[in-house]
Amino acid sequence: MRLDLRLNAIVDPERAGGYALADLAARCVRGGATLVQLRNKHSETRVLIEEARAIKQALAPFAVPFIVNDRVDVSLASGADGVHLGQDDMAVEDARRLLGANAIIGLSIKSVEEAEAARLDLVDYVGIGGVYATSSKQQKNAPIGPAGLARVIAALRRRAPALPVCGIAGIDASNAAEVIAAGADGVAVISALSLVPSPETAARQLRDIVDGVLAKRGT
Repeated sequence: MRLDLRLNAIVDPERAGGYALADLAARCVRGGATLVQLRNKHSETRVLIEEARAIKQALAPFAVPFIVNDRVDVSLASGADGVHLGQDDMAVEDARRLLGANAIIGLSIKSVEEAEAARLDLVDYVGIGGVYATSSKQQKNAPIGPAGLARVIAALRRRAPALPVCGIAGIDASNAAEVIAAGADGVAVISALSLVPSPETAARQLRDIVDGVLAKRGT
């Protein structure tokens, strides 16, 4: 079944806005998030597993998949639905072998060259970025913008026309429509869902924007 990428809510303890991560994840889903991803670059493995298990439990009442950023071991130990990998993380081939055929595997892609080289047959979706400047992570390269996003999507579509893709980095209600208009199937968001008075309201607003542009696109 094709993964619903319309609103990928990324929860990170460094950008949690004072919320417990499990609570933040549930609030985002109640507002319309279609995928939840745990990103924690600094905690010890046991802490990560505990966080992942708490999020999985909080999302149990909802039919929304939960994945872990980078860490295949944490995904396995916590019973998460899969993992999101960067270009410097475990190879997609190894992750698929360890996680099995039914796990969700996402892959970060930043350029046309990476899009042309990736093992797209082994992944369930691609996250493209950084689209805009962001303070959520250190960016080694300049933002690619909507035009760069469209070029990477075009390269992916030539190889895998039905593969879901989302834009990531610096996305909020002011620019989400541009990301979808560039050809993305959804947006991945951190700060715009957590550093706000109401994550649920923010998620609902983003979903409305994404759904509106997708409807105009006929998808």
